[in-house]
Amino acid sequence: MPKQSLFKTIKNSAIAQNPVFVMMLGMCPTLAVTTSAINGVGMGLSVTFVLFFSSLLVSILRKFIPNQVRIPSFIVIIASFSTIVQILLKAYFPALDAALGIFIPLIVVNCIILERAESFASKNGIFATMADSVGTGLGFTVALTILGTVRELLGSGSVFNIRLVPQDFPTILGFIMAPGGFITLGLVLAVIAALRSKRRSQT
Repeated sequence: MPKQSLFKTIKNSAIAQNPVFVMMLGMCPTLAVTTSAINGVGMGLSVTFVLFFSSLLVSILRKFIPNQVRIPSFIVIIASFSTIVQILLKAYFPALDAALGIFIPLIVVNCIILERAESFASKNGIFATMADSVGTGLGFTVALTILGTVRELLGSGSVFNIRLVPQDFPTILGFIMAPGGFITLGLVLAVIAALRSKRRSQT
């Protein structure tokens, strides 16, 4: 596939079909783990790792997997790479592993990964699948990082555990609690919708 087409695939997967802000996929980890920017980055990169290698393997094996068992086969492949991520996090990033908790093993049922395996990787070649995986993973990671940054800043006055506002500056604890995820996502989606509306009005 030409480089231009690969770049277009990455851009389309990351922006036009952003899994969080456009497709509204993977809402459970999106809302649950984005209490801080570092959690958003960690979850995003973990999902990207599983997405990339599982989609790549699905693309390689797509002609050999019987249609009748394709979904169970995809789940086995995804589960294998999810286990690898979990082992690596426990070994090298125990604090992040503890913070992300159950959502790391639950990557195996993340609808983003299964959806890309079924709708794209199983129907396209290796390079196109790699581009789609990179774009989707990048879009997911950026989305979670944005949400985590906003929630951490408003909820605790810091970003990546670096204090950015004075100690006595009032913060809103609710933003790093469960309702804060819904509120932050709604606010970010409203800003994106406003920007898109403004862009359309200018064209």
